[in-house]
Amino acid sequence: MPDRGSKSAASAGPGRFSPPPESAGWRSPWVQLKYYSFHPCIYRAMIGAVSPGVQPGALVFVYDPDGRPFGQGLYNPKARVPLRMVYHGAEPVGEEYFVQLLDRAVDLRVQQLRLADQTDAFRVVHSDGDGLSGLVVDRLGEVLSVQVHSLGVAQRLPAWLGHLHRRLGTRRTMVQVDEEIARLEGIQGLEGLSDPLRTVRIREYGVRYEVDFSKGHKTGFFCDQRENRRRFALWVQGRSVLDLCCYTGGFALAAKVLGGASEVTGVDLDEHAIAQARRNANLNQVRIEWVHVDAFAYARQMQANRRRWQAVVLDPPKFIPTRAELAAGRRKYEDLNSLALGLVEPGGLFVSCCCSGLLPGDEFEQIVIRAAHRLNRRLQVVDRTGAGPDHPVMSNCPESRYLTVLWARVF
Repeated sequence: MPDRGSKSAASAGPGRFSPPPESAGWRSPWVQLKYYSFHPCIYRAMIGAVSPGVQPGALVFVYDPDGRPFGQGLYNPKARVPLRMVYHGAEPVGEEYFVQLLDRAVDLRVQQLRLADQTDAFRVVHSDGDGLSGLVVDRLGEVLSVQVHSLGVAQRLPAWLGHLHRRLGTRRTMVQVDEEIARLEGIQGLEGLSDPLRTVRIREYGVRYEVDFSKGHKTGFFCDQRENRRRFALWVQGRSVLDLCCYTGGFALAAKVLGGASEVTGVDLDEHAIAQARRNANLNQVRIEWVHVDAFAYARQMQANRRRWQAVVLDPPKFIPTRAELAAGRRKYEDLNSLALGLVEPGGLFVSCCCSGLLPGDEFEQIVIRAAHRLNRRLQVVDRTGAGPDHPVMSNCPESRYLTVLWARVF
């Protein structure tokens, strides 16, 4: 038997140790964990040994540090996350298990939440939240908009897409893979899965939107804010509304079309997003003032002009994409919230959003409160919400609860 510190073919890749003698009786291909973890993402330091000849993207049997069957996952030795767990249990599962996971995800949205009754835009598969780590699927009208973060997912995607189209009644596909992820994972050949389309029109609680895949972020439309947009509309009848960092006009349009706001202003630095917001307003035949400018600069100018609104919603981009940017991101959130709070009339509504999953909701709330107190103003916090129920969170991956939305009246 080789020494535990010796190098062997079986320990190539993330595994650092030779396989234990009892592994001769294990199902193959296999990966043994060095440490216990129920998290779906298993990193290199957590992997002990790997059986010889495992093909990248393979469905492997996973054994715990004591050599007992632990579950199964998709393995890729080159990836930043070499092992993505899809199943925990001693009894083996096959490729058909992935179809069961897809059906479970669709059933939640269609049968339990009945989202299709109110919208044709919702998240169908939410990666770890649906037990399918590395896969994000949004339904946008007749289109399935897909993000892939895993080689194992990419290899199986053609078969899965056909099944999802049959279940959802969709007909077209848009697949996106980040260039850096594709390089790290070794993902190739997905270009042929996308249909030649640029835009699609969707509806959400009676509001119509056009999604431009050539310019949009991520899957093209932020379905996670759907319920918050609807709720915001309930607050603003007859009120003046400012939508800071409005992107393609989600909150602004909900305020005007659903809420009956008296006047609405949308502000964003992305000129393509503002152009799309104008088209969306035309689709709904409403008049909204769209301003192409940096939100920080606009808020400062409006404070100088002593301009205020009765309801302000602030939904900026992710200021903390990595841990290295935590300190700078916190400062940005506090500064922008302080500027936005200065634009709210006394007794008005302030809705502040944070999509940085690395910033806990409690800490974000304290940042917003501190920003208010800097202005000698107080917040009457009425609620704190997050993404809609089509963005579920599994108990073994709580950090996927990334969106925090704080609702408060300002005095």
